[in-house]
Amino acid sequence: MQLDHIGIAVNSIEESSRVWVDALGLVLEGIEVVESQKVRVAFLPLGSTRIELLEPTADDSPIARFIQTRRPGIHHIAVEVDDIDSAVGRAKGSGLQLLSDAPVKGAHGTRVIFIHPSSTGGVLLELVQRPKEG
Repeated sequence: MQLDHIGIAVNSIEESSRVWVDALGLVLEGIEVVESQKVRVAFLPLGSTRIELLEPTADDSPIARFIQTRRPGIHHIAVEVDDIDSAVGRAKGSGLQLLSDAPVKGAHGTRVIFIHPSSTGGVLLELVQRPKEG
């Protein structure tokens, strides 16, 4: 396993990019809409990991609710796993509370699932499996 990215909830990717791109010099890889999560996602490489900016596309999106209750800021930490199905089984077997029954499609063709913060000491944890090459 390794750290895949740190997700940050923002009101506007364009406004937030001023800090990450203009002031800090990171490169914006691109922006993608993840319809199932009602969010626009921008990835900025940072060493061996990435910063993920999350902008809601609807008032009822999870990110919009997060911003309404907690304000913009760190939303989650994502860990890359080789086999998300095995990781889900291990998490369930350990009694962790998952936010869905099974992994769903994430940005860049990934499969993702979230673990509830009550199971991880207050941190929303995302497990990410990248698509197999070839």
